[in-house]
Amino acid sequence: MRFYRLDSAPYESLRYSGEYSANRKWGLPGLQCPTCGGCVVDDSEVYPEVDLSSLPEARQLEKAWLEEDLERFKRLREMVRPLVPVGAPLLAGAGFGPLVGSARGNFAQLHMLYGDRVIIRRDALEQLQSEGLRGLKGCRTGLRFRQRNAPELMELDVVRYGLFHPDCLPPGKAEPCETCSGYDFSMPKKPLLDGASLPEHLDVFRLRNFTSVIVISERFADTLRRLNFEEFSLRELPVR
Repeated sequence: MRFYRLDSAPYESLRYSGEYSANRKWGLPGLQCPTCGGCVVDDSEVYPEVDLSSLPEARQLEKAWLEEDLERFKRLREMVRPLVPVGAPLLAGAGFGPLVGSARGNFAQLHMLYGDRVIIRRDALEQLQSEGLRGLKGCRTGLRFRQRNAPELMELDVVRYGLFHPDCLPPGKAEPCETCSGYDFSMPKKPLLDGASLPEHLDVFRLRNFTSVIVISERFADTLRRLNFEEFSLRELPVR
């Protein structure tokens, strides 16, 4: 089985005019980690269907800030944990709730202007689901149009699964920080996927150790091409 990174098409090749401006209602603060010294803000870990409005501290999580008190960050994280899927890492900067904002223009089947976020028209999602692709979960957005005959836009809820292989990472960087669970490396120049970590039950997922990378199976890639989906790019990721 081959795997590919699903990303946005080059800007100069875009034909559709669709664009949006949106944020999520809630998010964990960023963290100045006392162990690795990093400033951790992982805004590609998102949970579009998680509603935090029942939490006493929900109002605090509606604003973005950089938390320097590790114990305070841990308290906020554990307060959220019962509401998210089991095993969620809940890194600093994780976002909750649907995207809320404005949209305009004509949208391709997939909209990936931000490469770590997949916005998809409802009709396109249903078309892909009818092909039997696994792991395609669409979540409603709060994107609002002022124009007539606007499409209904969904967001793919892409789970974290799979890893970059240690051989493509800098020495000593394969394991996350024991305190903040963040990884300290940039996008590998010659990326390799760790075959033992890849799911057999999903056709789309994002990497656990580089959450901005969305990976699709060869089956998914072939389906996109056959159905003439537009405005995305694919880069094969070798497996070891």
